[in-house]
Amino acid sequence: MAALYTSLRMPTAWLEAQQAFPFKAQPMTLCAYDVDCDDVLDLTDRNVLNERYVAPDDLACAWEDMASRGLTPPSWDIAKHLPAAGVAGIIVPSFAAGATIDDRNLVFWNWSDVLPHRVTVIDDDHRLPKDDRSWQS
Repeated sequence: MAALYTSLRMPTAWLEAQQAFPFKAQPMTLCAYDVDCDDVLDLTDRNVLNERYVAPDDLACAWEDMASRGLTPPSWDIAKHLPAAGVAGIIVPSFAAGATIDDRNLVFWNWSDVLPHRVTVIDDDHRLPKDDRSWQS
């Protein structure tokens, strides 16, 4: 399933992008988005978790390890069931090393450049590449 992973704060985006290299920062491009998206659940809210029968431990599972052992991580089940129920995106805690309670991510499963799930990159000065030529060696 396609997903757009974003962070609600720039420092969180940095933590998320540098997880594998916490002491050796790697190049990256940070973008800001203009978001007007309906059907987003805040899974940092205990009441919402309870209403949707989502366990906090399922969000925090070691998904990569589980998948490498042939197991289906609970977070993948969440990513399957919530979009099927009409959820376009979720706000979740960041589990990156060094993350605090203020570090949250917004993961979109259903987004486009039109309402009701509009998520568009802010690039007023047209600085972002339009194709992958800048990434080819």
